Amino acid sequence: MTHNVAILGASGYTGAELVRLIATHPAMKIVGLSGNSKAGMAMADVFPHLRHLDLPRLTTIDEMSFDDVEIVFCGLPHATSQKIIATLPKSVKVVDMSADFRLRDPAAYEKWYGKPHSAIELQKEAVYGLTEFYREQIKTARLVAGTGCNAATGQYALRPLIAAGVIDLDHIIMDLKAAVSGAGRALKENLLHAELSEGAHAYAVGGTHRHLGEFDQEFSALAGRDVHIQFTPHLIPANRGILATTYVIGDPANIYHTLNATYAQEPFIEVLPMGQHPSIKHIRGSNFCHIGVVADRIPNRTIVIAALDNLTKGSSGQAIQNANLMLGLPETEGLMLAPVFP
Repeated sequence: MTHNVAILGASGYTGAELVRLIATHPAMKIVGLSGNSKAGMAMADVFPHLRHLDLPRLTTIDEMSFDDVEIVFCGLPHATSQKIIATLPKSVKVVDMSADFRLRDPAAYEKWYGKPHSAIELQKEAVYGLTEFYREQIKTARLVAGTGCNAATGQYALRPLIAAGVIDLDHIIMDLKAAVSGAGRALKENLLHAELSEGAHAYAVGGTHRHLGEFDQEFSALAGRDVHIQFTPHLIPANRGILATTYVIGDPANIYHTLNATYAQEPFIEVLPMGQHPSIKHIRGSNFCHIGVVADRIPNRTIVIAALDNLTKGSSGQAIQNANLMLGLPETEGLMLAPVFP
């Protein structure tokens, strides 16, 4: 059986990544693509690397018909998704890749995103889309909220450790390196080649990054108490990838055992042999996340490093993984592509 899908916001990076992955998915067919600023254009003219595919032309959302659509992938800007999704037919399942439905508490959304939520009832309905930890809820959901890419990387490293109580919850430091595609495709002066290349810089320093809202929500729920990590992201001159280096207090052997046991049956999470650490080069273009555990020279301190592709496992690949569950398909369908190397 083939499931008809539509992609809203297909002219962005996550939209292009969805098209790339769904093109070889055996049970999904793209029947609609929206990209308001590129409406009327062929996808091949917007993304020449997709020229070999037979795809619908880009339209505005208003022009799109959802009559034969079973699931919609929404790659629209933050604060836009909640308005558009509220107008979609109730018969359509939705995987949203914006930040609009990630936070369950409307007050937390307003705190981190600076404006009230305009679709509170939908927000109550949304299931958080970190697939490996919300699998059963996702299977029966109509609306799934994809995680932030930074938030996903950090949670894969830390969730099992917080749940098992093997680390000190008051001393967690995360140093994260993020590639430039995570900032989207819109033109920004600080992302010009001359501004970004041959350098790296920290941003959102001191606890202002919006993905901290997800860390606070998820880690505190796991622990049954407030957990606030220290988090500093850095922008690096790479196209794809996130590398999160986390410093925790806890026994390295216990930490390794906990991660290894948690992810032993997970098809997309690879815990490397003790002492090895991952590279964004080794997960590029794939739906895999690699995790490494290294004992620090200071006793009872451990370094946990996680790497994933922000456009795939951190966004579009995760979205398809969730959609597979929502449609009753094997979770790995269309996603077992090997990473691109070098």
